[in-house]
Amino acid sequence: MKKQAGFTLIELVIVIIILGILAVTAAPKFLNLQDDAKKAAANGVLAAVQSSAQLVYSRAAVDGIEASTSGTVSVAGGTVAVAFGYPTAADTGIKNAVTLDGSWEGKAQSTNYIFAPKNAKSGDNCVLYTAAADKATAAKAELKSMSGATPTCQ
Repeated sequence: MKKQAGFTLIELVIVIIILGILAVTAAPKFLNLQDDAKKAAANGVLAAVQSSAQLVYSRAAVDGIEASTSGTVSVAGGTVAVAFGYPTAADTGIKNAVTLDGSWEGKAQSTNYIFAPKNAKSGDNCVLYTAAADKATAAKAELKSMSGATPTCQ
């Protein structure tokens, strides 16, 4: 009588079932790249806003208007409204200073300016730009989160 070596059908089915269960539970943890991509995009926008504000301030300092309550500077072929050397929190200010791709948009929110993904919903990342209040306080940009029924950057 010949002895056969190998796995039975039931053993193979059990192994396939175990691999399927592992794939269903472990794969989402490793494949959650969309959230990471959104966070990276928000960090990129934050860096763009911060560097744009610094470049505009540098130009304002060269022009000698870094202590003025209002004025304009020319950067990259455009005009940016400034207050205390930093871009104002308006379309004519920080929005003119920053160039973003089509998936993000900027708008004034109270005395600040927010940059958020188009059709942003609660929980999405956003960048909150606060203009300089006086010559001793620099403008700042912070990474925040959209919240509320009508999402606002907070």
